[in-house]
Amino acid sequence: MDIFAAIESRRSVKQFDPDHVMTQDEEDRLLGLAMLSPTAFNLQHWRFVVVRDPDLRRQIRAVAWNQDQVTSASLLVVLCADLAAWRKDPARYWKDAPEAAREFLVPAIHQYYHGREQVQRDEVMRSCGIAAQTLMLAARGMGYDSSPMDGFDFDAVGRLLRLPPDHLIAMFVAVGKPLQPAMPRGGQLSLDEVRIVDRF
Repeated sequence: MDIFAAIESRRSVKQFDPDHVMTQDEEDRLLGLAMLSPTAFNLQHWRFVVVRDPDLRRQIRAVAWNQDQVTSASLLVVLCADLAAWRKDPARYWKDAPEAAREFLVPAIHQYYHGREQVQRDEVMRSCGIAAQTLMLAARGMGYDSSPMDGFDFDAVGRLLRLPPDHLIAMFVAVGKPLQPAMPRGGQLSLDEVRIVDRF
């Protein structure tokens, strides 16, 4: 499927075939494509928690408004982020870059993030959002549908996943084979309403 068709046909699907099993190669392909998503300073601070354990999925569903896709999706990814990635051996993010780029960028990471907790959080949330969209479009291109999710108790899910204290949860993405087509789009705004030229 070409990229325009994937964008136009991507919809949030809530009911997946619980018997469909995604292959390991398909999962690896999807997550590998998501890893090509851009991140500030190339920090790659997203972490993709793939929830396979059926009992853990049921526990997560219980704190996610009992949403069916948590347990029926072929792949449930909890997109998390390492808030402290910027200070964990930052030279590794630029190890293959030209020396001049390394010498400029590696110190710049510390200068940009040190003491700026809100910036650290904002950056990882943006990065996880971009990675989620990449994951969903890649899934569509592979013949799967998906559902981005934030309707859950973040603290409860963090406890279930044993989330490290320097990490946070951004969202879920559920991927699978749909049992029925997505509902028609609920009502798109016009481009004229959302495009602002130069100033509000």
